[in-house]
Amino acid sequence: IIEVLRLLNRHNFYNVSHRHDDLKEMLDSNKDSLKLEAMKRIVAMIARGKNASDLFPAVVKNVACKNIEVKKLVYVYLVRYAEEQQDLALLSISTFQRGLKDPNQLIRASALRVLSSIRVTIIVPIMMLAIKEAASDMSPYVRKTAAHAIPKLYSLDPEQKDQLIEVIEKLLADKTTLVAGSVVMAFEEVCPERIDLIHKNYRKLCNLLIDVEEWGQVVIINMLTRYARTQFLNPNINESLLEEGGSGEKTFYGSDEDEDEDDEEKEKKAEAVAMAKRKPYVMDPDHRLLLRNTKPLLQSRNAAVVMAVAQLYFHLAPKAEVGVIAKALVRLLRSHSEVQYVVLQNVATMTIKRRGMFEPYLKSFYIRSTDPTQIKVLKLEVLTNLANETNISTILREFQTYIKSMDKDFVAATIQAIGRCATNISEVRDTCLNGLVQLLSNRDELVVAESVVVIKKLLQMQPEKHSDIIKHMAKLTDNIQVPMARASILWLIGEYCEHVPKIAPDVLRKMAKSFTNEEDIVKLQIINLAAKLYLTNSKQTKLLTQYVLNLAKYDQNYDIRDRARFIRQLIVPTEKSGALSKYAKKLFLALKPAPVLESPFKDRDHFQLGSLSHLLNAKAGGYQELPDWPEAAPDPSVRNVETEEVITTGEGRIGLLGDWREVPEWTKCSSREKRKEKKVEKPFYSDSEGESGPTESADSESDSASASESSSGSEESGSGSESEESKEGSESEEEEEEEEEKEKKKKKKELKKPVQEISCLFVFPVEPAPSPQVTPVNTFLSNSLVTDLEGLSLSDSVLSPATIAPSSALKSYELLHRITGEGLSVEYCFSRQPFSPDANMVAVQMQFTNSATSDTKNLHIEDVKLQSGMRVKEFPEIELLPAGETATAVMGIDFCDSTQAANFQLCTHTRKFFVSIQPPVGELMRPIFLTENEFKKEQGES
Repeated sequence: IIEVLRLLNRHNFYNVSHRHDDLKEMLDSNKDSLKLEAMKRIVAMIARGKNASDLFPAVVKNVACKNIEVKKLVYVYLVRYAEEQQDLALLSISTFQRGLKDPNQLIRASALRVLSSIRVTIIVPIMMLAIKEAASDMSPYVRKTAAHAIPKLYSLDPEQKDQLIEVIEKLLADKTTLVAGSVVMAFEEVCPERIDLIHKNYRKLCNLLIDVEEWGQVVIINMLTRYARTQFLNPNINESLLEEGGSGEKTFYGSDEDEDEDDEEKEKKAEAVAMAKRKPYVMDPDHRLLLRNTKPLLQSRNAAVVMAVAQLYFHLAPKAEVGVIAKALVRLLRSHSEVQYVVLQNVATMTIKRRGMFEPYLKSFYIRSTDPTQIKVLKLEVLTNLANETNISTILREFQTYIKSMDKDFVAATIQAIGRCATNISEVRDTCLNGLVQLLSNRDELVVAESVVVIKKLLQMQPEKHSDIIKHMAKLTDNIQVPMARASILWLIGEYCEHVPKIAPDVLRKMAKSFTNEEDIVKLQIINLAAKLYLTNSKQTKLLTQYVLNLAKYDQNYDIRDRARFIRQLIVPTEKSGALSKYAKKLFLALKPAPVLESPFKDRDHFQLGSLSHLLNAKAGGYQELPDWPEAAPDPSVRNVETEEVITTGEGRIGLLGDWREVPEWTKCSSREKRKEKKVEKPFYSDSEGESGPTESADSESDSASASESSSGSEESGSGSESEESKEGSESEEEEEEEEEKEKKKKKKELKKPVQEISCLFVFPVEPAPSPQVTPVNTFLSNSLVTDLEGLSLSDSVLSPATIAPSSALKSYELLHRITGEGLSVEYCFSRQPFSPDANMVAVQMQFTNSATSDTKNLHIEDVKLQSGMRVKEFPEIELLPAGETATAVMGIDFCDSTQAANFQLCTHTRKFFVSIQPPVGELMRPIFLTENEFKKEQGES
């Protein structure tokens, strides 16, 4: 008896009311260790799917426990059951409010999570206040939880939308990758129409994307896909215009009378083609930024991320670049069946318009015997879409193997695929038709039935050539019992009864005998067959037709009765028959267009790939439509950050060596004290967001007093005043400054122009790449920049480049010393003129001097070693440099907006010398020539 009771107790049949008593006792204990053990067991029960709601009162009592581990588990439990036990959860709201002030970030986040899980309207103000405070929390984890709480509060009380949008706007400006994905999700749930909130955060989201957690990446990519469709032009607009202009196909129902009306359309198409050729498409830099930053995510281990990037490229990228996603999608086919199903759904849609990108991976879509049926059908769809004249023989051999499968649904889908291949590729139509006719002798009735349906559609294309096949199919009416197949045979015989005049009446005779036992779909086709034979061969079929119509007159199905009544009045002439009886032949025997076997995925690309709506081919609840491309490009300046300014000219954005950047705000300082204060407040090369790379910090921070003194001395020397800070420096520093001032005065006398104020603006790189070598950049500031800015004066006329960069102001640098070079010395300078082959490159003028006694031959460059993104255009080889002579050459270098050195070997016919060229910061700037009035105008706007 004790053993039985123990078993009953184990199965909760006995003493049910006392279960979990041990856990309740442990939760009521004063020992934190027992409480912690109880909470672990309770959370484990929840994880296994067991109901632990009866423990809610005992757990809630421990919400104020001082032990952090216990408190975290209590919050986990409350998140699960707070919505079910709202009355008890409300009793502990004050505890949650205290938890929002806890020093531990996990406790603060858990308290907010529980508070937002209590779906009671009365605490909405408390939740709103908690979310606003959490949005300003120092911990990014708490801010992330606040973003998660926003959709919960919005679903509870939609009237709070305006306040929640303010919180979302604040969180969108967050620079932490942990918050980015969550706040974009909140944006999608609450206010997806507020596209203006994304403008100023667009570039930040693109740059942070690679570091965001995986599910956040999916949300951000999907949002940016829709954003890009509203802000950028269609990259394939020229191709689409050409396709529209070149498509001169006539509609099926079009008549000759419409030709005059089509003349206007032809003119419009011709204009579209001319416009496409006249206006080449130029991609917006922000559009390119999105494509460039998402491409690395194709290597992600998360299939959802890869799919998100794939749909983004499909909807946004130029046709020439979409192919990069094919390899990543094929790689996902090695995953489990659920991932394969979603991938193949998207690939099947892509192959309709982008067939070429998947053709190299044809074998990856071959079907395995272990694949589930739904995967087999989708792979068949892809193979059919990829079929063309080149690979059709391979695909048909593969289909022959599939027909032998034991999976009948898969075999039926294969037969339909063969029919589609025959429809699309006329060269193999006869081959496919003969193969399908052979299947008519198959033992499996379903295979034969599906073959009949497909053959019927193929015969409609060329019925006069295949009368033998129609006769063969007529003989199958005795054996095939599948209603759809029988109906297809009868329709085929009735439609082309003139090609089989002897067999058709006999088929009608047999069908009349079994009319009452046939399915409804077959009865309707028997009536149609009788009507067509009555109109073409009334001598043999008149009585049979009347017999069939009499049987149909008393059928139980009203559709059949109505059809019989209608046909009798139409084909059998009587005194009461109307005017339509004259046109009976035109109605029943009219030429019908051959059916077009199309893919069920043909029109799905208007849904965003990867969405539930695309999967169902119907708009699902909450789906956001993929916007159409704009006809005119919206203003790109809306994506500029407020503290930055983009200076534009008639040619577009002015940037660093051909690439645009935001311009830091420059203000005009009237006194030296203001200039000094400004230097202390903000580094010279810092960007607007306060984020600086290694190069920026090196440029902006001077590690010695001499650097600051030399820079201030250079400023004051331009205005004719002496430096006051030089007195505090050492004697050596004073001597150096005096020498620099003397050199500057000499240069001023040569130029004979007073130096007043800087009349050009410079475009600085926002985020220069970090330099691998530690280089004292302050020398660039004190020497190169001063040299750059000398000779600049304000005038009403635009300054010429010659005034900005006189030849005497160019500073030469030593590349190879004559001792090291064994008599060959090389100096280089930055000519500050555009490098004609490539405007993105800096023109470096090199002067070779042969001080040796022998000639130097074959001067050229080898073994160029560059950092990522840098490029070099070598100078033409100098075949001969005689002794004592000098030669000049120009090479181009793209430093990729950084001060990293370009390393290479300078080679002669006998030796190789390792050299490097490292640019001063001033040489990476492009001047913008402005008059004094224009300068003041730009300064006032900033």
